[in-house]
This record gives sequence, structure tokens and C-alpha cells, in this order.
Amino acid sequence: MFAVHSGLQSGSRLPVLSQESRGVRIAEWSVWITMGCVAAIVSALPDLALKMPGHAVVRSVFPMTLGLAIAPRHLGGAVMGASGLVTGLLLRAFNASDIGLGALTSMALTGPMLDAVLWRMQSGGWRLYVGIILAGVLANTAAFGVKLSEKLIFGQGKRKFADWLMNALWSYPLFGIVAGLISALVWFKWRATMPKEPS
Repeated sequence: MFAVHSGLQSGSRLPVLSQESRGVRIAEWSVWITMGCVAAIVSALPDLALKMPGHAVVRSVFPMTLGLAIAPRHLGGAVMGASGLVTGLLLRAFNASDIGLGALTSMALTGPMLDAVLWRMQSGGWRLYVGIILAGVLANTAAFGVKLSEKLIFGQGKRKFADWLMNALWSYPLFGIVAGLISALVWFKWRATMPKEPS
């Protein structure tokens, strides 16, 4: 289940911990759990005063993509998502933050979305970038759905619903794209690493 992801492994800009010949090590579990916690804690920080809905996804895609760059295995994203969700719920339970349901949703789904979109990708390069961007967009689309439902059920909040909706329809996918692109550029190579031909 936790096989090494060859595309992420070959595309990473960082030294990787995962080796095909070895099982999942404690260090890899530590990376995933830590990056999930970091994503939740960063997502719980005060808003960036951008006044545009959906920007919280940037805070979750970046650390979780880092986790997969260091420990590139299948289902690593799911572990980070679970770790982040537990951390986020604990922060809400103890009133340590007011992380919104939208931000919590995008943060929890980012890891699983990365796993799902990149599952069959055997090589790195630009296809990896497209996959990471798509994962960011999908996670933020789910966050938009949750936030929309919350507003329809519990009221519009501080901002008028019509104003929020007009901005959210383009800002949620835009921030998903930005989050995925920045994360891919920082942690992964644009060109796939080609295997060396035998001499």
C-alpha cells in the first residue's frame, strides 16, 4: 500500500527518505504526521487580510507537497490529511483557533487529493506539476462546497452572500492553482529525470 511513488521520487528537488528496497520507516511516518500538523496549525493562523475567499489552501498544499517530496510514497498524502484533520479538530475543540470549516476541509482533503491525482503517474516533470495543481483545485472546490453550504444553512455572516459568491466563484479555483503551482515549483523539478542508458 505504501509503495514508493516513482514519479515523486524522481522529480523531487530534495534528498528523499523512501527507498523501494525498504519498508516505511519511522522517519517517513514522522515527516507525514509532522507536515499534516504543520498544515493544520498554519491554516489556523489569522487570515492574510487578502479579503478573497479560498486563500487558506496555499497554507496546506505547500507543507503537504513538501512531505511527499521528502517521503514520496503512495498514501503518504492520506496520512498527512488525517494528521492535519485531527490537529485541526483538536484546535477547534480547545478553542485554540477559529479555523473555518472551509479551511479545515481544504486542508484535510489536500493530501488524499494528491494521492488520488498522482496515483498512476510514473514519471516527474510537467505532468507532476499539472497533477499537483489539479489536486489544489479539487481540494479548494470541496472547500467552496462546504463554505457555500455553511452560508446557506447558518446565514451569510459578516459579508453579504452575493458579494462573497461573486468573488468565491473565481478565487477558490484561482488559489487552488496558485497553491499547486508554487508548491510544485519549489519542491519538484520541471523536467523529468531520464534513466541513464547502460554503457
